[in-house]
Amino acid sequence: MKRSLVIFYAIIIYALAELMWWGYMLVSLQPRRFAMIMGEGSMFIIVFLLGAYHMQASVKKERKLMEQKKNFLLSVTHELKSPLASIKILLQTIQKRDLTKAQILDFIDKSLLDVERLDDMVENMLLASKIDNRSYSFPKAEFNLSVLVDSIVNRLQITKCDCNQQIINAEIEPKIEITGDKFALTSVVTNLVENAVKYSKPCMAVDVKLFQKDGKVFFQVADHGIGISDSEKTRIFDKFYRVGSEDTRNTKGTGLGLYIVKEVLDKHQASIKVRDNRPAGSVFEVVFA
Repeated sequence: MKRSLVIFYAIIIYALAELMWWGYMLVSLQPRRFAMIMGEGSMFIIVFLLGAYHMQASVKKERKLMEQKKNFLLSVTHELKSPLASIKILLQTIQKRDLTKAQILDFIDKSLLDVERLDDMVENMLLASKIDNRSYSFPKAEFNLSVLVDSIVNRLQITKCDCNQQIINAEIEPKIEITGDKFALTSVVTNLVENAVKYSKPCMAVDVKLFQKDGKVFFQVADHGIGISDSEKTRIFDKFYRVGSEDTRNTKGTGLGLYIVKEVLDKHQASIKVRDNRPAGSVFEVVFA
């Protein structure tokens, strides 16, 4: 890619030099037409530079996308290896050790959690691919959003520390019915809650709220984690984008979650906003009109 940019700049410099030389030659041969030659030459240079600028922007965008895809593949590889290695160790332990029934059930539960993590990641990649290819139609039907959010919160209610406490505080108004794609909206809720848990410190609570107000349905996920800078709030929904701080680079992820969230909500005429939490963290708010 660097070699291509060098060639690109070399061609631009050569073309401009040739243009200036031929302009000089024309003026020398026909000095009376100096104004016309300079006017047409200036217009050509402006059009040429605008084209070169847009071409350079396209090359840089492509280069950035290639780098993001490379990082995505590395992230996916790591994301796949970690739970697979954990499941393998747990099953080998069950196979080779004389464990009690309680220990076996505990190991199976841990294995199932890793399987669910893998399943979520695969579903994200498949949905992102279908969205890109425009091969997913988002079939809509009426369903109970309260039950959906409650089931996802219960599944993700995992203690990240030794203190026996719940890390997700849920306030879910019952019997909230909406019309939408239940499968895609499951991915939306899962990604938002998982992100809040992922980017929070151990034993730090995450608040999930679902309620109706003024004829609209509000879904809020608030964490007390590392937060998001104002300059990055508009970019976090871009495909493969991950916040550039050291904390988030050390956190597992593929950069697809919030991209899927935004794309799915757009198909449901729903909006999503992110704002700072107090004293720290972020609040994601989804509004279904």
